[in-house]
Amino acid sequence: MKKVLILGSTGSIGINTLNVIRNFPHKFTIAALTINTKIDLLEEQIYEFHPPMVIVKDKELAAELKNRIKDKCEILSGLEGLIYAAANCDYDIFVGAMVGFAGLAPTIEAIKRGKRIALANKETLVVGGELVTELCRKHNAEIIPIDSEHSAIYQCLVGEKLSEVEKLILTASGGPFLNRKKNELVKVTVKEALSHPNWKMGNKVTIDSASLMNKGLEVIEAYWLFGLAKEKIEVVIHPQSIIHSMVEFVDGSIKAQLGLPDMRLPIQYALTFPERLQNNLPRTKLPQLGNLTFFEPDTDKFVCLKLAYDVLGIKGTAPCILNAANEIAVEKFLSGVIGFSRIPGLISKALDKIENHLAPDIETIFECDKLTREFVRSLA
Repeated sequence: MKKVLILGSTGSIGINTLNVIRNFPHKFTIAALTINTKIDLLEEQIYEFHPPMVIVKDKELAAELKNRIKDKCEILSGLEGLIYAAANCDYDIFVGAMVGFAGLAPTIEAIKRGKRIALANKETLVVGGELVTELCRKHNAEIIPIDSEHSAIYQCLVGEKLSEVEKLILTASGGPFLNRKKNELVKVTVKEALSHPNWKMGNKVTIDSASLMNKGLEVIEAYWLFGLAKEKIEVVIHPQSIIHSMVEFVDGSIKAQLGLPDMRLPIQYALTFPERLQNNLPRTKLPQLGNLTFFEPDTDKFVCLKLAYDVLGIKGTAPCILNAANEIAVEKFLSGVIGFSRIPGLISKALDKIENHLAPDIETIFECDKLTREFVRSLA
């Protein structure tokens, strides 16, 4: 029986993780659940899964939840509560499902304890990739990716030699604006940007998918996960989202992992590896798929993808600047302050303004994140 801590249990990844755990009651139990603000849903999860500890990042909402559930479980709050749980709670698997920079510090605590990290939080590797990978080596912690693309690559690499890999091929749906012209992106609405054709995700991740920043972050993540040069990491637009990613080897062979767009499959793989357990998920019926199509990404239209490759060449805190600037730019778009097409411009301004630091420690990363957010918030 494996004990699981879920960082971000009320988001789409967290909910799907609980769906997987619900199907294997003799394999997994919940050690702790953490959230930002959705205490109504967390309350339901507490009564179903009986975690000994929960953490609510918003302190006022944590107090409200405590009044509701009394002594059903221990309740902590704030970022310090998230870090405490990761550093002290009794668990075997840490599921990093929280969106954004806030997931970094708790994940580092889990790594220091040598835990299995089932990682969906891109920012952990985007912002702190050099630090995180070094800590994993030092503390013998393993990262198994939950993102469908990185899970696909991970599965394709099982039993293979990294030295025989020619390139990694990350697939992207292209988002809702794949067939829009660049000049049409100036007028797109929040509702249009949130209408992803294949996946149901949280607002921030969905906007990143629309701008292709999500794929840019995945390129950086793949660099740290698999240790290949950025020139060996390729993005291909695949609108059907059936092939989740591929690996091409030096002999020209390509291995691909296919499946319906369903996050429960990569989540289950990360929780159960190296086993594969029988489940009742919908099966991929090849004759019903129709055509599978592939295109090169348009980095002139989707500038965010180009910016991600650029910062990967710079390294240091440049990816941290990219990530923080993007988070604030997306907030501004969602709240109607800026248009969709201005997101990459704000990121570029931050990359020009904020000083880059090579081989940063955690304090430098936090300071860089803070300065970048303040700068982008100040932009009109």
